[in-house]
Amino acid sequence: MKSNFDLALTQLLKHEGGYVNHKLDPGGMTNLGVTRAVWESYVGRPSSEKEMRALTPAQVAPLYKRKYWDAINGDSLPSGLDICVFDCAVNSGVGRAAKMLQGVLGLTQDGSIGPKTLDACKKHTTKDLIDKFSAARQKFLEALPTFGTFGKGWTSRVAEVENKSTLLA
Repeated sequence: MKSNFDLALTQLLKHEGGYVNHKLDPGGMTNLGVTRAVWESYVGRPSSEKEMRALTPAQVAPLYKRKYWDAINGDSLPSGLDICVFDCAVNSGVGRAAKMLQGVLGLTQDGSIGPKTLDACKKHTTKDLIDKFSAARQKFLEALPTFGTFGKGWTSRVAEVENKSTLLA
């Protein structure tokens, strides 16, 4: 099995940056793209602002691997598409990313990337899937009520992820 996880994580962390706690962000307190709620669920206890501010890439990498990469079956997705779906899963949720991919493939959107979704990917060029997935992701983001605040960054992110993914395809 191939794994682009390290590359995907490096790409992701370019967009997720450091600590933020924007009043309009429904994720609330976040560092390296990990919300406080996700971190607390992962470590199984409450966390402080100090702990959230101190998170490092080495600490969050196992969380991203287990809760996002493995959840989207990243090692089984075509190279390039894996990075698109992973980035979307972190930004918008694993279930939403899976449903978005399934929608692009014309499948029932059950929110789980399993054998049927993986088989359907083989019937398309990876470049075509990356293009369609990125367009669907952009459309979803534009419909969010916070697009006016965060839209410029999201749009840039989707374009950068699409470009990087296309190079891998």
